Amino acid sequence: MTTQQVADRYYELAKQLKWTAIQEELYGQDIVNKEPEHAIAMGIPTLTIGLDAVKAKGEERRKLIEEIHGQECSKPVTGGKFFSVSMSRDVTFKGKPRMKLEEIAVFEVHDDKIVSEQFFY
Repeated sequence: MTTQQVADRYYELAKQLKWTAIQEELYGQDIVNKEPEHAIAMGIPTLTIGLDAVKAKGEERRKLIEEIHGQECSKPVTGGKFFSVSMSRDVTFKGKPRMKLEEIAVFEVHDDKIVSEQFFY
């Protein structure tokens, strides 16, 4: 698949809120996940390597959510082997007030798989 095809498939699955399917279908085994430095204060590791570790991190984050009120993902913008999307989520974490989260995600594609993801928020 081209970067555009991977990006389009990501978008298709994201619109359906199929985040686990995205990981299963589109992520490489050696995926590298990068979060901003300030994520440490929220208990989020800034670097996670490997598909199993990224999946486990996602599972742990989902356990902290009380309710998701809405989610959106923009159409992807591609350039070379990269694509990006803007995402937002209206969410209530357990024991916290409802909040709106917004971020930009940048993905790198190699050999038909997403090999890195970096989030900016």
